Amino acid sequence: MHSVRRAIFSRSRKLALTMTVNTSVLRCRPSSISFPSDQPDFQDPSTAEAIALASRHLLQGNTVAFPTETVYGLGALALDPQAASRIFATKGRPADNPLIVHVSSTAMLRTLLPSTYSLPPSYDVLMKRFWPGPLTLLFPSDPDVVPPIITANHPTVAIRMPSHPVARALIAVANAPIAAPSANSSGKPSPTRAEHVLRDLGGKLEIILDGGACDVGVESTVVDGLGADGSIRVLRPGGVTVEDIESALREEIGAAAPRVLVHRRHFEDAAIEAAPTTPGMKYRHYSPSVPVTLLYTSGHPPSDFTRTPAAEFFGSLKSADSSVTVKVGLLLPSDSRLLHHAKEVPGIEWFSFPLGAVSDPAVSAQRLFDGLLTLEERGVDWILVEEVAEEKEGLAFMNRVKKAAGESRWIEL
Repeated sequence: MHSVRRAIFSRSRKLALTMTVNTSVLRCRPSSISFPSDQPDFQDPSTAEAIALASRHLLQGNTVAFPTETVYGLGALALDPQAASRIFATKGRPADNPLIVHVSSTAMLRTLLPSTYSLPPSYDVLMKRFWPGPLTLLFPSDPDVVPPIITANHPTVAIRMPSHPVARALIAVANAPIAAPSANSSGKPSPTRAEHVLRDLGGKLEIILDGGACDVGVESTVVDGLGADGSIRVLRPGGVTVEDIESALREEIGAAAPRVLVHRRHFEDAAIEAAPTTPGMKYRHYSPSVPVTLLYTSGHPPSDFTRTPAAEFFGSLKSADSSVTVKVGLLLPSDSRLLHHAKEVPGIEWFSFPLGAVSDPAVSAQRLFDGLLTLEERGVDWILVEEVAEEKEGLAFMNRVKKAAGESRWIEL
């Protein structure tokens, strides 16, 4: 099986590297799709036609980029190893990085799970509250159903039901589970608009479904509730906050609600970091082609950090050649005090992409990837991102920025 899988991956990767295709961007109207049942109802014929075309493309073993509420995904049939291998080839994704499987209904979910498996009460609650939505759950994998290329040979499979109407309709019309990581070259920031996908992967896939900007802007929260102790382990923070998960479990289960533990906050797991069961844990991610620096501005710096006055730090970004103007991108909250200090430094051309108010981490998370990609497109030489509090959506924001940044600095205001 392993040799066959490597051969399939090798062949598809060579094909992707040697062929360029014409990429069509097909506009869809999410508001025209409803779900009176597990099957979608379309009010816009052109949207229905685009999704039908994309589903046929998937069923032929090809890849399709499509919007979800989190980020744009690069989809292929999850139960077809050769189709799934095209995801890895198109993205340049390491083969040991597992994929999330997307379903359109609980009936489809059941077709993927071992017949003897029963959902724990915690999963019943989380699915009731957050499906469809940006929450991924780990389930036992049936190796006779789910191919090992999807799970990276782990005994578990990550599954979610997206809430974006275009994504859910595409899966339902294809009537097949779809594996879909973010639709970008491996390691780059995740795309939140169709134009991001086209700029990065145009020529490598034939169809992009354009459903507008993504509402959440960061990937799904990944939860493992399969441990013997019954705890809920958050392996990757994302679109569903830890606070939301805790609240739902308390409200539905009461005093017997399981503990919610966050990776790197409440527990470390060297084994899962070396051989992750879910995406986003092992490799450097979310990095544009220009350097990114994370700026800490509050609290107390760790012992290995030195406070640098803001004027001194911004002045250090200037070129030694006074005739050269350095272009610096700023991803800062709209009410950040750093902006005032930056603007006082001559010899630098500033490009701002505001992240919303400090008090609204959901907006910061929604704008992060769009900001990184927009500033990169504007040709900046450097991108500076200011920290936000690691609470609610801010936890997911900081998780992504720490992976994107090549360095961190502590700025004294």
